[in-house]
Amino acid sequence: MRILFIGDVVSSPGREMVQQYLPQLKAKYKPTISIINGENAAGGKGITGKIYRQFLEWGAGAVTLGNHSWHNKEVFEFIDEAKYLVRPANFPEGNPGVGIVYLQVNGTEVAVINLQGRTFLPAIDCPFRKADELVEQARKRTPFIFVDFHAEATSEKQAMGWYLDGRVSAVVGTHTHVQTADERILSKGTAYVTDVGMTGPYDGILGVEKEAVLKKFLTELPVRFEVVKEGRNQLNGVIIDLDPKTGMAKSISRLLINDDHPFFS
Repeated sequence: MRILFIGDVVSSPGREMVQQYLPQLKAKYKPTISIINGENAAGGKGITGKIYRQFLEWGAGAVTLGNHSWHNKEVFEFIDEAKYLVRPANFPEGNPGVGIVYLQVNGTEVAVINLQGRTFLPAIDCPFRKADELVEQARKRTPFIFVDFHAEATSEKQAMGWYLDGRVSAVVGTHTHVQTADERILSKGTAYVTDVGMTGPYDGILGVEKEAVLKKFLTELPVRFEVVKEGRNQLNGVIIDLDPKTGMAKSISRLLINDDHPFFS
């Protein structure tokens, strides 16, 4: 069992990278399933029905979200019918959509869970308690459980990794847009990385135009952040191999495609 996960896709530059490289990555690595974090896919915040369907057409099996899930109001029109769209499961009760989906792959189920951290982010329901609930539910059906933990603090992400070690196949962090170099297999067999990174502009600051961010730091005046629309782009992701019997991880490796790290098919 092999999982390909692509980190935070940012606006049209990120979508273009997915369209260009996802088929090539699938051809080279032959993942069993491919998952995309799409919470920044529409103009830098949120997702639309069209973009969600494009991701599926381009080869994704599921699309995860994060703290910008509700930023594009169109999401309310389709999320309850989007079978493979996963928003943070610990959003308060009554939110639309679901926080876990099951993918059918060659007669095997893979559970995909999305959770959101609370440190430096809105104080929503506890992600650890929600993880307990969903992992217990999922393990009755499958040993293959993938968790996208969308969180700001590295400490909270590491805590979730250790908390779920041995109970899930992988805990991968998203949200900060900067790929970390700490991928590893935890002691009980769970693959972990603090942040997968982002897919989108390479020469901005977290995908945003440099000038606006620098002005904010230098002056503390209000500025409007805009996604970089021209220039070089990047794709960040991970490849995770799982034991076909136990669901535990055998390996995890980072993917980084940009002008300094070209892709070779």
